[in-house]
Amino acid sequence: MQPIILASSSPRRQEILKLMNIPYQVIIPNCKEEYPDDIEIEQIPEFLATRKVDAVIRAAPAGIEYPWILGADTVIVKNKKILGKPENQEQAFEYLKSLQGSTHKVITGISLFNSELHYMSNRTSITKVTFSRMTDEEIKWYISTGEWHGAAGGYRIQGLASCFISKIDGTNSCVMGLPVFELYDILKEQNYSIFE
Repeated sequence: MQPIILASSSPRRQEILKLMNIPYQVIIPNCKEEYPDDIEIEQIPEFLATRKVDAVIRAAPAGIEYPWILGADTVIVKNKKILGKPENQEQAFEYLKSLQGSTHKVITGISLFNSELHYMSNRTSITKVTFSRMTDEEIKWYISTGEWHGAAGGYRIQGLASCFISKIDGTNSCVMGLPVFELYDILKEQNYSIFE
């Protein structure tokens, strides 16, 4: 089984590849997470995942061609507004305050490049997450755990945030940043077998 280049530093995405027994190597893409103003919100993660793959292809040393490159991007959407990774505790508090007692969307896009065929496949997964009502004290306690660091929307579903998540309409792996069903589907499409 050929290793896949993961164009992401996310430990969660690495955990999912390990779970699926897929050999991988991390190459962090050097690209800004920018997108056109007129793009639909649900298309943004796929657009950024493709940009990450392209950045790894362009940065490859002369004469090196990676057989497989996987990019992924996740956004949290509340009231048609994207909540990115909080810059500080105050912003994390603001994000969680807006999410508590309501439902928001988590959208993850993935792109897989097959260098032999020079072919890129894309998939998008959408999950709705409902938070119970949270007091300011509960939000402050959660922020004190540090889980908000580097997490879109200021929370991690696989951590203590699950204390406050009353309902998930979709999959945990989408919220973690690498939807397993879509990944498996894209691998099958490109004849990458995980059973070897």
